[in-house]
Amino acid sequence: MCGIAGYLNSLETPAESALLSRMAATLAHRGPDATGMFTAPGLGLAHARLSIVDIAGGAQPMSLPDGGPVISFNGEIFNHIELREDLMQRGRCVRTHSDTEVILHLYELYGADCVQHLNGDFAFALWDRRLKRLMLARDRIGVRPLYYARRSNGLFFGSEIKALVAVPGIVPEPDPLALDQIFTLWFPLAPRTSFKDILELPPGHVLLAQAGREAHVSRYWQPSFPDADEARAPCDEAAVKDELAALLTDAVRIRLRADRPCGAYLSGGLDSSLIAALAARQSPEPLSTFSVTFEAADFDESAAQQTMAVALGTQHSALCCPFDAI
Repeated sequence: MCGIAGYLNSLETPAESALLSRMAATLAHRGPDATGMFTAPGLGLAHARLSIVDIAGGAQPMSLPDGGPVISFNGEIFNHIELREDLMQRGRCVRTHSDTEVILHLYELYGADCVQHLNGDFAFALWDRRLKRLMLARDRIGVRPLYYARRSNGLFFGSEIKALVAVPGIVPEPDPLALDQIFTLWFPLAPRTSFKDILELPPGHVLLAQAGREAHVSRYWQPSFPDADEARAPCDEAAVKDELAALLTDAVRIRLRADRPCGAYLSGGLDSSLIAALAARQSPEPLSTFSVTFEAADFDESAAQQTMAVALGTQHSALCCPFDAI
């Protein structure tokens, strides 16, 4: 899962290691394997690591030599193997097998447009030491969270709002409009959050900030949909089915890339059963699946879960939620 946090303020300001440590400590549950920090005048990046890819070589924050960019990254780049091969063919010296290093090299080649090349779910903070510029980025659908707050003394960010609350002067004051959105839509509309002046970087967006200047947020991706005439046009149903099956199979395949064992959540419903079936088909070992059962019959789906686990031959584990916990 991992967690990131940090700040950018005046470049004449000494590094605030104590503040960065407090922010990182609030995210320790997201990354129990290691904590890392990078500081420079006016800038701090922190990382709480859960080791999944390149356990030995993927420590963060990570930087490239010779004054190159520095990154704190939460998530996974699913096409990092293909990207690494392309980078090496271009003559780039890639030192690790980490997907984190791939982002750094892509940034040096494409700048902020590096996000266009990433197939994954991610939230990262990247410090360009040459331009003295901070880049925050979030994946297209917003799987990985990223929040920030602007104050007179700088820009602060983190994977969870609690990292921002660790900053003196940032108080989690409820936002009445956000609460209205929650009761109407079940969630506040980005960039608004439940708290005043604490913002969410929207999915598919990047934020670029330099000390003493206004931060700029821009969209780099949005979903596209066919127009009405195209949607009503006749199609080859068999070809569409084949294309969908190929896309789903490939999406599961690249998500099984890890240096840790992979498993799947199995609710017993259609979505999780389909994903588990595709994963079990491609896993070199019997797939581990996990589910939650309930003592209350109205909520319990254990029969469907067990049926799928037996059919797929998975190593299944279930956690029972007692009636009084509902």
